[in-house]
Amino acid sequence: MKITAQLSMWASVAFALVCLYVGLNGLSQLDAIADATARSDGRGFAFFWLFLGAIGIACALASWWIVRREDAVPRDH
Repeated sequence: MKITAQLSMWASVAFALVCLYVGLNGLSQLDAIADATARSDGRGFAFFWLFLGAIGIACALASWWIVRREDAVPRDH
């Protein structure tokens, strides 16, 4: 199965948005946790989701770069 660079770019953008939402939502709700250990674990979980969002952004940028280069190269046939 082939995945085009454009499909990969849009899928990475969607993945990044979901991960960033989960991470930011987790960080915004840390004050509601009373236990310090659970709050620390929640912070680590939220930062992991933010890291996944950063990976999604990096993949989207790499795919965008590939799409841009494909459009700039003239085809012979």
